[in-house]
Amino acid sequence: MTSQNPTVVLVHGAFADGSSWAKVIDLLRERGVDAVAVSNPLRGLAHDGDYVASVAGQVDGPVVLVGHSYGGPVITHAATKAANVKALVYVASFGVDRGQSALSSVEGFPPVELNTSLVPQRFPDGDDTDTEFTIRRDAFASVFAADLPAEVTATAAVSQRPIAARALAEPLSVEPAWKALPSWFVVATADNAINPDSQRAAAGRLGATTVEVEASHAIALSRPAEVAAQVLAAVTSLS
Repeated sequence: MTSQNPTVVLVHGAFADGSSWAKVIDLLRERGVDAVAVSNPLRGLAHDGDYVASVAGQVDGPVVLVGHSYGGPVITHAATKAANVKALVYVASFGVDRGQSALSSVEGFPPVELNTSLVPQRFPDGDDTDTEFTIRRDAFASVFAADLPAEVTATAAVSQRPIAARALAEPLSVEPAWKALPSWFVVATADNAINPDSQRAAAGRLGATTVEVEASHAIALSRPAEVAAQVLAAVTSLS
């Protein structure tokens, strides 16, 4: 059976996984909206974007793509490769244009605590090795999730998904999907991982419908109602 009700496809960013969307998924389900959380590979922007596009493209009917943090650049790429994506939602995100990387998009803004809290590690990459990052465990709560309970951040700190350094440095190689699709943005005003002013600038660049919420980078867990509301606004716009 073909359904024309939009499906929400949620894309996490660095240092997180699909469980970071759990509370948002519950709120969407209460409103009768289907949602799926993708496992973002975190290996490279084009690679990750193509993967997310493949997931979205196999959904029956229209899709609202939602990206948190580095997931924002990923959905910006992915939506150019999946014709059924009809709207974009950026959550405490980087907002990149063609030729920009996540890192270059925040140049010129005051540095955040994340910058001094990254731990480089090596991982196998074919016949060679490459670098990936996690957040220093003793800094994780402050950097990523200062408004969550200590028992939650303690577990999150030891279950981080590392991100390849090249993913953050890789420029967007396609015309960004937000130039053709309506977009929404949630700015986290107490974010120590992506400068809130850079989020505001990104939202302006995208021409996104924007709300600001006093929250840490882990906004989908600490303020899920506000995040879900922006996602529902995008869903409703397609109805």
